[in-house]
Amino acid sequence: MSNDFDFDLSPDQWEALRALRNPVSSGRLSKAYLLESLVKLGLVVVNDGTPAMTPTGRKVLVRGSC
Repeated sequence: MSNDFDFDLSPDQWEALRALRNPVSSGRLSKAYLLESLVKLGLVVVNDGTPAMTPTGRKVLVRGSC
């Protein structure tokens, strides 16, 4: 049995998740609501104001995008 989850992310959410692969130069994403939605899904965490992908976020990103 697999414990993988399918996420139905919007194209903007995929783009925001991809942007977190590399350090964010300004420390912020251009659309804060996208970051908040990814945090709610457990794909991103914010530590000291800096967003970072969770292990689940990495798995989702590697698995594929729309």
